[in-house]
Formats: sequence, structure tokens, C-alpha cells
Amino acid sequence: MPEQPLYRPPAPIPSSPLRSLLRVIRQGDGDLLSLVPEEAYRKPLTWLGYSRRSILLINDSELCKQVLADKQGIYPKNDLMVGALEGLVGNSLFVSSGQSWRRQREMIDPAFSQLRIDSAFTSMNRAVDDYQTLLDKHVENKDTFSLDKAMSHLTADIICRTIFSQPLSSDIAGDVFNDFLLFERSVASVDLKQLIFGKPWATITQPPEVVTACQRIRRHIGTMLDPRLNGDKDHKVDDIVAAVVAAKDSDTGEAFTREELIDQIGVFFLAGHETTASVLTWVFFILSQQPDVAQRIADDVDKVTNGGEVQLEHIRQLPFVRNVFREVLRLYPPITFLPRVALEPTRIADKKLKRGAMIMISPWTAHRNALLWNNPDRFDPDRFNTETVDGKPKRKADKGTHMSFGVGPRVCIGASFATTEAILIIAKLAQRYRFSATNADIVRPVARLTTRPAFEIEMQVSRR
Repeated sequence: MPEQPLYRPPAPIPSSPLRSLLRVIRQGDGDLLSLVPEEAYRKPLTWLGYSRRSILLINDSELCKQVLADKQGIYPKNDLMVGALEGLVGNSLFVSSGQSWRRQREMIDPAFSQLRIDSAFTSMNRAVDDYQTLLDKHVENKDTFSLDKAMSHLTADIICRTIFSQPLSSDIAGDVFNDFLLFERSVASVDLKQLIFGKPWATITQPPEVVTACQRIRRHIGTMLDPRLNGDKDHKVDDIVAAVVAAKDSDTGEAFTREELIDQIGVFFLAGHETTASVLTWVFFILSQQPDVAQRIADDVDKVTNGGEVQLEHIRQLPFVRNVFREVLRLYPPITFLPRVALEPTRIADKKLKRGAMIMISPWTAHRNALLWNNPDRFDPDRFNTETVDGKPKRKADKGTHMSFGVGPRVCIGASFATTEAILIIAKLAQRYRFSATNADIVRPVARLTTRPAFEIEMQVSRR
């Protein structure tokens, strides 16, 4: 029998710049993915359409490292990104640049290096177990539920347990989750009119409901934080918050202020649950469309665990699960674009940039570049196999660099945490359940705060 063609998960069909612009106008949702022209998937550098400020799209990993390293300090975080996030996370690690970013990174790194993955894994496992109780009810009642919200809720629960040592079921944690959901769906992170016609460094006005949600989130984080700052003996626990509270500036010996702590914890919530939830949403949608892959995962998990529970030592023994996660990360990088802005006239490779020009580092197009990846828009987790036959690779190797967790000095400090969390969730849920999307025909990705479905994916679940 001829080999079956590889599955192409939902994504825009690349087109000419004009047709891409007309498609975005027709869709009416400001989706930046649909605006990306065909040539951006074949070149290391390309101008993105026509705009007042000019937008350079970069998907070459070495050029990305050059911009992110920013040794001359001329490529700070883009003003549109800062305007979208500063109401929630202030001048935190996520939006700061230069010396401010370096100070924060040096203070926060030890918090993650001190995080014992075994204790974090226990919290992760308990959260997944509790979530399976909810899925069992969906099975019993034959419910249809939102996969997007389900993954957001599960990863938010894990972050609450590992950051604050308390489950999401508490009233405060639940409110924080609901407001984060509103923030992600409503924040003006990419306004195409501002992107194309706006001046650099223009003030970005957020919808009133987003401003209110940010204020509530920060207030709730402060409420959970204050017992730690007040020396409450009942809150002396060894978790991420405790490590960040104890962090000191190596030059001054000063700790983070209360507001700075709220900034950083806001980042942990945002990056720690929203980005992972984005990837997992796409993982379980793809598994619903590829039952053979889901079965292969379940068989591998059963073999490694002998039909029992997934434990920490099993995580490294599940290479196919890891490869599925890596492949979905490649196809749907949570942070679709990493925007920067030129503070002065400069040059990147052979492209001249004026002051205020926007630089879009693009994991989305870098991961789908036909010059760097084989079958770039196809789902192929086996592309990451390292197995050989007679000392030779089984297939032609990809040349692309995986940039989902960043590159160079800006690499994500929570990458190991997120990978362990994702493998655990995929393994446990695929071992126990089968997922079926009821609206698969309308599923397509859009670039919001993260790479999300344009419409919530409606899912049903049954026991394996």
C-alpha cells in the first residue's frame, strides 16, 4: 500500500501580499497569521506588507539571536507589546529591556534553578488527577465542552499549585483564572490599523474591561502574596513565590518591592499557564484528528508504566510523547511573533531600517520555512527521531532551529518545567481518554496574545 500523506493541521494557505491583506479584511478578526505573505515562508528576511513604520519579518535563527542579544541596546521590546502587557505585568521580565531586564533575570534565575522538579511534579500530578474527575463527568454525561477553556483551567491549576502551593479551587485563584481568560481574549495586542498606519510609540488604549481585569488580577496576587511578606508562619513553604521573595540584587542587595513581585508573579501566571494551554489545545485537537497517533501514545505509556500511573521517572522514557509535543510546538508556537523596535536607524543583514521600524521575530514562519524544514506545514513528530540505520539517519534531517522557547539570552527560564508538565498531561490524558472535536471543520489558528483557535474548539471525550 502507498504511504499515507502526512496530516496538514489547520493553518492559512500562504498567498500574495495583496490577497493576504484582502483575506484579513474579509475575515474581519485582525488575524496577523493570515496577513503573512507566501514569500515569508521561503526567505530569511522579508518586509511584511506596507506600513507607515515598516515591518521587517525575521525567521532566520542566527539573525534572531543577533537581535535578541541586542549588544548595542537598540532593539527593545516593541511598543505594541509593552502597551498590551504593562497594565498586567508592569515593567517585569516579560516587557523590560536592557539593564532592567538583566537585573530581573539575574534575580529570578535562582528561583527556577532551586525549584525541585520532584516536588513540582507531585503538584502537577495531583492537578491532573483532579481534572480527570471532571473529564469522567463529561464522559458520563456525554457533554460537549470547550477544549480551550479546559486546557487553560488545568494549566492554571498547576501554576497555582507550584507557584503559591494552593489549588485553583480557592476563590481568589479562580477569580485570577477568569480574569486572565478575559485578558487573553480582549487585550489589544495586535491592532492592524495601528500596525499599518500608526506612528511608533503611540499610546495603546486598552478596552475598559481589560483594564479592570488587570487591576483585579494584581489585587488578588497581592492578597495571596501579603502573608509571605508579613512573615506569616503558616505560609513558610518552599515554592517559587518564596524563592522570588527571597531574591536579592547582586549589586545592591535589595529585594524586589511588593509591586515588582506582583509584576513577576503576573508573568509566571501569564507565561506559565497561558502558553502551555495554547500548545495543549492544539495537541488534543490534533490527536482528535489523528487517532493512530493517540493510540501510539497510549501504547507507549502503557508499556513504560506497565499500565499504571505516570511517574516522574517515566517522563524521560516517553520519547514519542515528547516528539509530539515538540512537533505541535513547532507548528503552533505559543508566542507567534516576538516584536522589537529600532531605536535608531540600523541594518539587519542587507535590510536598512529607519528609526521606529518594527522587527518581527517570527517563530511561526521560521518553523514553517520550506528551506529549513521537510514538509514544513505537515504534522510529523517522527522528524525529531535520532534513530539511525547502519549508522545513517533514517531520513533527511531538518535544518531549522526550534525557537518556541526563545533563542540566545532570552531563552525561556521555564522551558524544562513546561516540557515536563506537557508530557505528563499528554501521557495521562491520552492513556485514559479519546477526544473527538465536534466543530473540526471551522478550526483555524489566529495570532492573539498566543496562537489560539479563532473559535473555541468544541470537544467530546470518551474512555479509552
